[in-house]
Amino acid sequence: MSSKEVVVSDVNKKHENPIAELVQVACRFDSNITLVSEDRRINAKSIMGIMAFNPSYGMTIHIEAEGKDESEALEAMEQFLVCA
Repeated sequence: MSSKEVVVSDVNKKHENPIAELVQVACRFDSNITLVSEDRRINAKSIMGIMAFNPSYGMTIHIEAEGKDESEALEAMEQFLVCA
């Protein structure tokens, strides 16, 4: 398993529909991807989970990925959340 901590940028300004787009990014990978913040853990491939999680500006998120493409998954999720 690989993990990384990121601080979310203003995804609402960069992306038209950030919740759906974030799920689309996660679904491109075979790895299991989990987003963790405070006491919440959600599956990044779940639209309902992401809606409830609501990643927003300034939020610190710990991204965990496990699987054959975990490094690429972590990188893609980080790029999306920090609007790089």
